[in-house]
This record gives sequence, C-alpha cells and structure tokens, in this order.
Amino acid sequence: MSKRVAVVSALVEGNSLRSTCRMTGVAMNTVLKLLAELGGACAQFHNEHVRNIPARRIEVDEIWQFVGAKQKNVTAEQMTHGWGDCWVWTGIDPQTKLIASWFVGSRDALSAEWFMGDLWDRLANRVQLTSDGHHVYLIAVEKTFGNAVDYAMLAKHYGQPREGAARYSPARLLSTSKEVIRGTPDPMHISTSIVERNNLTMRMGMRRFTRLTNGFSKKVENHAHAVAIHFVHYNFARIHKTLRVTPAMEAGYADHVWSLEEVIGLLDRRSAVAA
Repeated sequence: MSKRVAVVSALVEGNSLRSTCRMTGVAMNTVLKLLAELGGACAQFHNEHVRNIPARRIEVDEIWQFVGAKQKNVTAEQMTHGWGDCWVWTGIDPQTKLIASWFVGSRDALSAEWFMGDLWDRLANRVQLTSDGHHVYLIAVEKTFGNAVDYAMLAKHYGQPREGAARYSPARLLSTSKEVIRGTPDPMHISTSIVERNNLTMRMGMRRFTRLTNGFSKKVENHAHAVAIHFVHYNFARIHKTLRVTPAMEAGYADHVWSLEEVIGLLDRRSAVAA
C-alpha cells in the first residue's frame, strides 16, 4: 500500500510517469498497470455514487490535449489507434466546486450529446446551465434537457492570433457577450469562470495536460484513466482553498477528507462488486 500511495501521490500532483518511477523505484509497467486499474475503479465509483446532484447552477467547458501527436501530424493508421486531438468535457457546480460530469472524446456534436446525457442523468433538479459559444451545445442541450433548463451562452470574442515568439500565447480578448438560449437564467450568474479555472487545475495536476512539453498521452485509454483518477482525487481527497473542505464534502457526498489509501481502496471495492 505504501508504494501505491507514493505512486498515486506523485501522479495526482502533476508528475510524469518516468519521474514517478524514478522517485518511487517502481517499474514503468507496474505504474501503468496501477494507472489503468485505479482509473477504471475511479470512473466506476463516480458513475455509481455521484448522482442526484442538488446543484442549482452548472458551468460546462471543453479542454484540449492530444494523444500521440497533434491532429495535423497524425497518419491515417495512427488515427485508428486513437491518436490526434482529444477533448475533455467537464461540468462543474460553481457553488460546491464539485465536478459533476466529464467525458473524454472529440469536440463534435456526438461527444456533446454523450456529455450532456451523462450530466442530465446526474442532476436532481432544474439548473441554470452556462456554456461557451461552441455551437454543438445548442443541439445537445435541446435534445437532452428540452425545456427543463435555464440555458445561456457566454461567447468570447478574440483578436487576431499573435505572431512570432508570442504565437503560443492566447489572442487578446476583445469582448464577451451573453445570450439567453432557453428559460430564464439569472444574468448575474451567466459565467464560465469557475469551469475555466478548473481547466488550469487540470493542466497543473496532470502532467499529460501540460502545454508545450513532451508530457502527452501515448494511449487514449491511459488518458481517460488519468482523468478519472484526477477528478475523484479532486472531488474527494483534495481540500479546496476557498471551501476549506473537499467539493464532495461541500456537496454532501462525503463527511471527511479522503486519504489516498481510501482512493486506492476503490480497487478492492471494485473487485468485491465484480466477485
């Protein structure tokens, strides 16, 4: 258990697989095996237990990374192995900071519908939903929620892409606009600031999400496993500085801060269920 804790502790704090191996003395194949097994257990636990969420507001967004290589560099054969651009869709309760739902896929209409369907299944009541201006949300929200949602878009308008040494920096934000799509959302709460701040937490907490480095996933399955571990750790085992408790405690899904031993204990729980 002590070795498992050392490995998982390193991974959730943003260390790469190889640096984790060097720090813990655990072989790469063993680390990868633990990543896959614990990732599956975390995804199963979230799917079964984080339901009937009593949220009043939900912010959604997508965050980009790639698997294997960026889309423009991927061959047709590599695409069959899941290489290329990969997006993680996230939905967060801005009051409790609980990650209610996530989905690993493409940035297309089908992924939007899968993500919205999962989010809808987890909510206990009508919510105010805010997204960015990505057009696929329009159909996905309509198909999933119908009229049972107060939905608004917050669109951001940027200037021309930067050139030269600044080409990797984001373009200058010129303005934002709010558009009510359905229902009666409160204009004061039409925002995506919390979910966008969570994007930074993801990039800082998962080495494979860091920008302009060689820290990227080689397999889409391992990418999804890392995301599952990150979110369960974030919800149940990481104290939020603003809340001073974990998001799961604030939302009523836990009565204490989980230790890493408890997170790893999901492996035994999964094995017991399977048996």
